[in-house]
Amino acid sequence: MLGTKPGCDLVGKSRATLYRHRNPAPPVAGPARQPAPHPASLSAAERAQVLAVLRSPRFVDKAPAQVWATLLDEGRYLCSISTMYRLLRCEGEVRERRAQATHPAKVKPELVATAPNWVWSWDITKLKGPDRGVYYDLFVMLDIYSRKAVHWMIAPTETAELAKGFITDAIAANGGNAPDVVHADRGTSMTSKNVATLLADLGVTRSHSRPHVSNDNPYSEAQFKTLKYCPAFPGRFGSIADARAFSRRFFQYYNHEHRHSGIGLHTPASVHDGTATAIRAERARVLHAAYATNPTRFHRAPTPPKLPKSAWINEPPQENEETEHETEQAA
Repeated sequence: MLGTKPGCDLVGKSRATLYRHRNPAPPVAGPARQPAPHPASLSAAERAQVLAVLRSPRFVDKAPAQVWATLLDEGRYLCSISTMYRLLRCEGEVRERRAQATHPAKVKPELVATAPNWVWSWDITKLKGPDRGVYYDLFVMLDIYSRKAVHWMIAPTETAELAKGFITDAIAANGGNAPDVVHADRGTSMTSKNVATLLADLGVTRSHSRPHVSNDNPYSEAQFKTLKYCPAFPGRFGSIADARAFSRRFFQYYNHEHRHSGIGLHTPASVHDGTATAIRAERARVLHAAYATNPTRFHRAPTPPKLPKSAWINEPPQENEETEHETEQAA
């Protein structure tokens, strides 16, 4: 049998720890003992004198360091600078006295779309040009329910006037149908007066991401990732014409061939134009026939992925959705 010391050495514990656990100190009855004041601490009268000096009209607007240096130049020493701060802190008088600029918290966007053309989201990404420091701006407008790229544009720069024209062309490309809400981040062109005036004239609600919150515009960010992770995506484009030619091929594929996992593996175009329901029914017929032919190959009767009931940016609380739905029905 091991002794106390070899046992403690074996497990890497101190013997003092073992003894403390075996014989814990008994709880102290009554109030805790107050520490004795330091012999060099200021007396109550001296503390009152220092506070009176700091609160005097002469020094009330000066920092303790300024007061300490001024008194020292006059041949007076009351206490250290840190003691002045400590006394003021005990009185709750250490704070910023100047009026501070305050900014109200940005409202978190909560948007829900249960059909195409309810909520559009747009953003701009940089495409590398032929030389270092040369970039082209790719504007993309997405319908968040169908994921369809309603419109895209490549420009050599980003301006408010171009952004206004881009939104106008997006509505025209969508058969003249404007969405209920257009969401974007807080770039200079997105928050410009040109865009704000256009959307107000069209009766379209503006929505913006909170500053420095990329999750507030997830659909555009995800679409840009799909674009740039495409195997055919080049590191650089030789010219703006090359960038436009690639984007033309990519968005044709993205809208009409790419089966998107977020919309039941349908193409964005089929969801946007409403043909996805018939396509899903045909998928169900094919799966039913396959199951009838070889039922042992399946654990259960297969069904095609469902179409989403809604798409959202920062999903609102359930009670808010129900209230909005009731309001729409009443209207």
